[in-house]
Amino acid sequence: MKYPWAIHFLACIALLSANVSHAEQLRARDLNIKPGVLPTGKLNAITDVAGVKVGHVTLHQGKAQHTGVTAIIPASGNLRQNKVPAAVFVGNGYGKMAGISQIQELGEIETPIVLTNTLNVAEGIAGVVEWTLKQPGNEQVRSVNAVVGETNDGYINDIRARFITPQQVIQAIEKTGNGAVAEGNVGAGAGTRAFGFKGGIGTSSRKLPVSLGGYTLGVLVQSNFGGILQIDGQPIGEKLGQYYLSEALNNDSSADGSIMIVVATDAPLSDRNLYRLAKRAMGGVARTGASLTNGSGDYVVAFSTAEALRRSEKDTTHLAPSLSNNEVSPLFQAVIEATEEAIYNSLLMAEDVDGHRGKTQALPIGKVKALLSQ
Repeated sequence: MKYPWAIHFLACIALLSANVSHAEQLRARDLNIKPGVLPTGKLNAITDVAGVKVGHVTLHQGKAQHTGVTAIIPASGNLRQNKVPAAVFVGNGYGKMAGISQIQELGEIETPIVLTNTLNVAEGIAGVVEWTLKQPGNEQVRSVNAVVGETNDGYINDIRARFITPQQVIQAIEKTGNGAVAEGNVGAGAGTRAFGFKGGIGTSSRKLPVSLGGYTLGVLVQSNFGGILQIDGQPIGEKLGQYYLSEALNNDSSADGSIMIVVATDAPLSDRNLYRLAKRAMGGVARTGASLTNGSGDYVVAFSTAEALRRSEKDTTHLAPSLSNNEVSPLFQAVIEATEEAIYNSLLMAEDVDGHRGKTQALPIGKVKALLSQ
């Protein structure tokens, strides 16, 4: 666009006209919720892993439009020419994620990872492809494996209107930064629901002690799934009367939905052990009380930023040292803890929305505080 300030102005107008209620927003640690035993990174976010960047484009306007794009750049430099090892684990395959077969076949990622809504995956692909082809050094590229994940925000957002454009996907990629990550009703989490409450984007990280390698691991989630919410082992959803199979859900007893999980680490893991790491992220999902139903699309993308493991297009061999099987267990613990906390953050940082098909309330923080204090 000739006048980039116009994009920001229009985005502000959309936010001002949104049916979003601004309530108390706290991260899990503000409530002394500290899943696990490992310390967090400085930001307690996926961006604690050096080189990882996150950006959002958020669309809130009236009742109909509550959706967006979240972009994650796995590492610095030209990803198409210098790929990162990666893996995908599918907890339940009721989803429309793009790009997974090539990750499974080759064990690597060559583009930013984009999250959006179910019916805008095509625009996600188009935006990633266009952005990648324009990067210096890609003038001769004729194949791009765009990685695009989704969850269905069709209750809060008029998903059939397909608001997202390829240009907004590119904008999200170009807005990525390595600082604190916005959470809650932002980006791809603008219109999501989780456990009957407003879901959204959440993130968390863990830092291993030097004796265990000193590696950093970060997780970002797009929560849009159901079950019987537990926080720190407490049956919060049951006590609030909002849970799967309960009539308190106004006869909507479905726990269907999806969760997208992106796992980053600077530990030198092969794509095989990244797959094992991705599987363990589902342990964090289970700790939150997820029902993992038939209609839930649960996907985990995991990658390593270790420079020694980058896969250059110019190299004829890729021989790099990676952690042995015996050394990866602490990272398994880290991904379980960080995934659990990221989901809590996605709920606690969300806000009430009066959306396309009705109102969705955020998790009532005051009541949660009282229940946890008991």
